[in-house]
Amino acid sequence: MSTLFQPLTLRSLTIPHRAWMAPMCQYSAEVSGPRAGVANDWHFSHYAARAAGGTGLVLVEATAVSPEGRISPADLGLWNDTQTEGLRRIAAFLKEHGTVPGIQIGHAGRKAATDRPWRGGAPVGPEEGWQPAGPSPLPFRDGHPVPDELTTVQIKEITGKFAATAQRALAAGFEVLEVHGAHGYLIHEFLSPHTNRRTDEYGGSFENRTRFALEVVDAVRAVWPEHLPLFFRTSATDWLTENPEDEREGWTADDTVRLTHELRARGVDLLDVSTGGIAPGAAIPVGPGYQVPFARRVKDETGLPVAAVGLITDPQQAEKIVGSGDADAVLLGRELLRDPFWARRAAQALGAETRVPDQYGWAV
Repeated sequence: MSTLFQPLTLRSLTIPHRAWMAPMCQYSAEVSGPRAGVANDWHFSHYAARAAGGTGLVLVEATAVSPEGRISPADLGLWNDTQTEGLRRIAAFLKEHGTVPGIQIGHAGRKAATDRPWRGGAPVGPEEGWQPAGPSPLPFRDGHPVPDELTTVQIKEITGKFAATAQRALAAGFEVLEVHGAHGYLIHEFLSPHTNRRTDEYGGSFENRTRFALEVVDAVRAVWPEHLPLFFRTSATDWLTENPEDEREGWTADDTVRLTHELRARGVDLLDVSTGGIAPGAAIPVGPGYQVPFARRVKDETGLPVAAVGLITDPQQAEKIVGSGDADAVLLGRELLRDPFWARRAAQALGAETRVPDQYGWAV
């Protein structure tokens, strides 16, 4: 019997199986005007296809808590009612077809206001973008703007925006909420000593650098229903401190385990374990399942359920990850861009079943 296609219950929510869709930006919303950041027909067809393909949980792409929190001007947002309505249609369709609707919310910090990746991903400039902000006035790389250093008042305001966006996500019909604390975006920027050089209560010690992340989680958990699960995406390592050839100091796997204990105590139900994204030029040993050991360590040392992500492409590979206990679920990214029906194909390969829409099932 396939472990990958066994249900997983978190709080009162049962997810039909453990092959899930990772959040992946589509950079396809309108960039300005009354429909800026609103999900459109592209987003609907994109996510609907993965539901038709039998995916157990779909995490909608990084959705900004404020206009200046967008990675690109074409990102989705969830700071107004029009955006809520645009996402409601997607969440309803996913649920109708047996897929749990989830959404990731975040703020891009110093990596905000960049162009679409297929156009190079460079900073867009003031004519289309805005001035990024972060914990410290350190640009992401040469050629990127120096971000404004956030004041403590602004930090509190952003925390409130996370909570407000969580409420909108609930109103839109989502049943899983994920806080984006990875990949060099704002929460990660506070966590990592590579990007956080503050000397106030939000910088310096581990306790201070994790303060913003924990305040966001507390604020979100306070408005997210007790019966629904909350996820947190982490970059388990910056791939800096562990590299003897890299003099830069970064966030480490030890830090991740320590933070996870705090997240669990505050009501986080699953850690979505990724790595990297904070520092250009980090030496990352990319290969199939290269991030899985970090998920296993978090699970073993904290007891918190985890999802593994990163170059997971093959049904037998995914089955081994879940079946061995390395992770409780797998999140597929680019493989689900290549094949919206991966879950159905994997179920067939593993002798399991996943839901097929009636419109397709009669012809199978």
